[in-house]
Amino acid sequence: MRINHTVILIVIMSIFGGCTMPSSGSSTPNPFFNESSLYLKYPPFDKIKNEHYAPAFELGMKQHMQEIDSIALDQNMPSFKNTILSMEKAGSLLDRVSTVFYALTSAHTNDEMEKVRSEMAPKLSAHSDKILLNDALFQRINTLYDNRMNLDLGNEGVRLVEKYHTSFIRAGAKLNAEQKERLKSINSEIAVLQTNFSQNVLKEVNALAIVVDSKKELEGLSKSAIESASNEAKSRGMEGKYVIALKNTSGQPSLSSLKNRELRERIHTTSLSRGSRGGEFDNREILTNVLRLRAEKAKLLGYENHAAYTLEVQTAQTPQAVNERLRSLAPKSLANAKREASDLQEMINASGESFSLSSWDWDFYTEKVRAERYSFDASQLKPYFEMNNVLQNGVFFAANQLFGLSFTERFDLPTYQEDVRVFEVFEEDGSTLALFLFDGYARSSKRGGAWMNSYVSQSNLSGNLPVVANHQNVAKPPKGEPTLMTFDEVITMFHEFGHALHGMFSNVNYPYFSGTSVPRDFVEYPSQVNEMWAVWPSILKNYAIHYETEEPMPQELLDKVLETQKFNQGFATTEYLAASILDQALHQLNESEIPTPEELIAFEKKALEDGGIAFEAVPPRYRSTYFSHIIGGYSAGYYSYIWSEVLDADTVDWFKENGGLRRENGDHFRLSLLSRGGSREALSLFKDFRGRDAEIQPLLDRKGLN
Repeated sequence: MRINHTVILIVIMSIFGGCTMPSSGSSTPNPFFNESSLYLKYPPFDKIKNEHYAPAFELGMKQHMQEIDSIALDQNMPSFKNTILSMEKAGSLLDRVSTVFYALTSAHTNDEMEKVRSEMAPKLSAHSDKILLNDALFQRINTLYDNRMNLDLGNEGVRLVEKYHTSFIRAGAKLNAEQKERLKSINSEIAVLQTNFSQNVLKEVNALAIVVDSKKELEGLSKSAIESASNEAKSRGMEGKYVIALKNTSGQPSLSSLKNRELRERIHTTSLSRGSRGGEFDNREILTNVLRLRAEKAKLLGYENHAAYTLEVQTAQTPQAVNERLRSLAPKSLANAKREASDLQEMINASGESFSLSSWDWDFYTEKVRAERYSFDASQLKPYFEMNNVLQNGVFFAANQLFGLSFTERFDLPTYQEDVRVFEVFEEDGSTLALFLFDGYARSSKRGGAWMNSYVSQSNLSGNLPVVANHQNVAKPPKGEPTLMTFDEVITMFHEFGHALHGMFSNVNYPYFSGTSVPRDFVEYPSQVNEMWAVWPSILKNYAIHYETEEPMPQELLDKVLETQKFNQGFATTEYLAASILDQALHQLNESEIPTPEELIAFEKKALEDGGIAFEAVPPRYRSTYFSHIIGGYSAGYYSYIWSEVLDADTVDWFKENGGLRRENGDHFRLSLLSRGGSREALSLFKDFRGRDAEIQPLLDRKGLN
């Protein structure tokens, strides 16, 4: 259940009996207390201060609970309008503050916000439990559920009743009083631990940035990268030194370029040690406690383990189905990775070196093999991938060609950080579709990775149009220098915009189903499909322009980019599958099987061995102690990317079979699937689009696993 719904204006006077608005504790009015007056209810970032969050959360929870109590205690017979729709409209203030706060604790946090986050975690958990474990409220929902087919609600209305009913049951609505009290305690503990875990990850990734004493050690890095490392050191008061910031993944971008093997090893081993080094950022005890509590909660709710509980409402449905998929791919992927490792070892030997390939060597020698095999290396591509050009003449151009969209930058709307850009998105007929924020640069106040979030979600009930944002972590170059992206970063930009399109195209009646409100193992599917346009010839030619000469990428180099699509896929698939198998292994345990903090790393090793994916040269994309996905919404769900990629690969084949980049194809994809949000079963939407169930063969062909 979504506790915080779409933005609906509350009549404040009716709640406070004509009293004036409570003080926010700040010298300035609290901007969350009223609906934003900006275009499309865009958040007033310029007016939001740290001291506004806690009062808005407190008042938001109070208002929301008053609304919920009013619904639960209504003496009238339950109806769709006075129960379900009233819940959909409730909690507007809480929604406003939650949406902005949790977006910014990911994108641009600070110590004061993190303090609020810690304070609010148990309070918000308790607030959620008060609603989901409210017996009177559940009885109203249950009555509607029993009579749903006789209420003339239409398909989407019936589905909404069913979803609310399922959400309440899965939250413990049918437990007895004693069990409910224990569940509340578990939920509160988990909320605090999850917050502590994610805070540790962000703090440690900054604290463990690699300090380098001399420029000579950085041989192989570009001039811009060296200057950025120098500037980072200066910002930390280390004049004359160089600092290489870490990314959240196990692998680090600098490893592909650095010639100094000892430095590569130091960077990589530091990266892999995060969360398990001892000291204040050690996440082992936190993680094992989270796992224990999740296992206990699952048992309390009648499930064998947390994975069984989580997967019940995904398209996979069971741990057995996920295990079967991962086990079917792991041996083929590992075999490919070992073939690639053999090629890398040959390159090492040919260069006159005598060491055996280690994980910190993989990226560096992969680029050498790529250069030899395809007569180019990845660094040749970067001058053709200037960030703004990729965004406007690549990502936006593809959306124009496929969907008829156009984009105009807005400079009149405030942003939360100076590098953030805002665009208004228009339909082909000139009407406004959405607002889109792009936040591309890495910074110490931002978590790692790339993601999309919604500030305002579409629904016909509220009349809201979407306000969505994409975030990446591209290294910001020195002032005056162009932002040149790697090919992986280009693919990521297209990927995240696929999520944005899913949010912007939403055309549903109820907030519950808006945009990306679909199963976790389906949500990555539209974004993965959008990656195909990054290498579509007419799109690639339009944005792959040299930032200095303004010459297009030579056809020969263009062809080589396309030829390398299966290159290094053994490594990429293996590191991903290793993380997915580790996630399942941790969440398919019952409470008595949870390893101790001291046993956790050994458990990881055995889980990878048992999963047939253990290969020291290719560690998991994330070790458990900095695996933020599984602490958040992807617990027992990291398999989702490969699960969704089956649908993605099959969809790419459909586009190719039907003429590729054509408006008719885009319109069909939009109308049959992207606009429907969660208003129908996910795989039914795929079948509406594709005309049949998905087939796995296109994925096997793509990854060379056939």
